[in-house]
Amino acid sequence: MAREQGVRLVCFAHAGAGTSAFHRWNELIGPGATPEPRLLPGRDGRRRETAVTTREALLDDLAGLLEEQPDTPDTPDTPDTPYVLYGHSLGALVAYTLTRALHAKGLPLPALLAVGGCPPPDAPGGLASAADAPDDELLGILESFDAVPPDTDPGVFHRFVFPVLREDLRLAAHLRAAALDPSTGGPVPVPLLAVSGSEDPVGPAALLEGWRGWTTERFVSRTVPGGHFFVRDGELPRLLGRACRIVGRAGR
Repeated sequence: MAREQGVRLVCFAHAGAGTSAFHRWNELIGPGATPEPRLLPGRDGRRRETAVTTREALLDDLAGLLEEQPDTPDTPDTPDTPYVLYGHSLGALVAYTLTRALHAKGLPLPALLAVGGCPPPDAPGGLASAADAPDDELLGILESFDAVPPDTDPGVFHRFVFPVLREDLRLAAHLRAAALDPSTGGPVPVPLLAVSGSEDPVGPAALLEGWRGWTTERFVSRTVPGGHFFVRDGELPRLLGRACRIVGRAGR
């Protein structure tokens, strides 16, 4: 029987968010996988840093990501340690962009690219097109898509979340445009898993099927219960934990 390797699960959150969406994943994901939420500039502990709004600035910020190997028995300090990328909503575009850039540079690729709650880059419309709308209009668009996190204090949202969310939508628009540019975009040579929420108006299952054209390897789609913020529930980390264990058994 093949020895199951520990697998790094590097995670990127939705627009306006830090890493709190993944706070229960350590207990939900199961053995053999280590979730590593990545915090982008402009929020939480990096709130004094300028938010990134372009592909170039994003990749500069993530430049050292894959050189960081956690020193644990399950994930030994070796460049051969397999890893998986998961991005939710905006984070899906971040994970795709990182994978595409790694491939262009000949660097180690993830064993699996997983995206959730995000239409593919070539899908028309979407929230990214509203990045420069006036505040009231943008808030209305977000509410129409159920894209305001539930149980968010209105004062906290308007003061801390909304400005970052707008910058993140600018980043999403830039990443979509770059994905459609032949010099920086196109399909990636890794298996791709697209996860939709059963009640998510932003990324319904039929729309996420479009990610099939963004990989030259195997494509799998799954639907889990919930709306756009199904990342906060239990089924997604359990699903990704199973995927990571398959990667660990295969060694890639």
